[in-house]
Amino acid sequence: MHDIWNPWHGCVRASEGCDNCYMFFNDERRGLDGSKISRTGNFDYPIQRTRDGSFRVRPGELIRVCMTSDFLVPEADPWRDEAWDIIRERPDVRFFILTKRPERFACCLPADWGDGWDNVMLNVTCENQRRADERVPILLATPAKHRGIMCAPFIGPVSVEQAAPGCLGPHGIEQVICGGENYGGARPCDFDWVRALHRECVAANVTFAFTETGSVFIKDGRTYHLRGKRLQSQQAWKSNMGHQGRPIAWHLTDRLGLEIPEADLYRPVFHEQCEQCGGRLICNGCGSCASCWMRSV
Repeated sequence: MHDIWNPWHGCVRASEGCDNCYMFFNDERRGLDGSKISRTGNFDYPIQRTRDGSFRVRPGELIRVCMTSDFLVPEADPWRDEAWDIIRERPDVRFFILTKRPERFACCLPADWGDGWDNVMLNVTCENQRRADERVPILLATPAKHRGIMCAPFIGPVSVEQAAPGCLGPHGIEQVICGGENYGGARPCDFDWVRALHRECVAANVTFAFTETGSVFIKDGRTYHLRGKRLQSQQAWKSNMGHQGRPIAWHLTDRLGLEIPEADLYRPVFHEQCEQCGGRLICNGCGSCASCWMRSV
């Protein structure tokens, strides 16, 4: 899965969205304690090289950071500066950073962050309106070149406009992702919530990705139980809720600060199974993206 970088593993639950976290679920199945936070052996993944000397992660790729933790978890404070050093070393790669702890941005951003780095998107989880009202204003107050919202697990209605009126757009929130919940005790995702959030994003021409229904899905008052993340992703695609909004203006350069020609940037490769995938709008390529990985666990 070349779009996932887990410099550390393990987490501490921060809000109701964490109740049925897939990381804790899968660690428990393996007899592990997901609350123990440790640095991984793949810490330097974005700067690893192949035998021919080229980077394993190619220029233009999208890397999702800390998919089995939280980039701002306090227990990782001793390692975070080194992680920022690695991100700084790859200005040609897009980094997607997601947190439920945006209040820690103020103390966790690197000293040379300025008004943000061109290749980094800061994202917050908004599992319901309470957390959107709490986290979106903090995200908007944090200097960043790119910002996004992830409503996953989607366990309650969310209005981004209510959380921060007028924030959807190129100088605010550039991307919104939502998806239902899975694993033990999964709470329902209501299609009406998806429709409402979709309308807000379409009105602002902001990319909206409905990646999966979750295992308990309510549509027009009926409850459906969908087993398997591939089926959930297909149903999300069939809902026609995906919206490709205004292109995000990533400015990717080499280590000398020279812009990389478009022809030299990585282009995602998609296969037949991708045609009906709810995550395609935000995908890094077939079989190696976070969406494909999450459907397998």
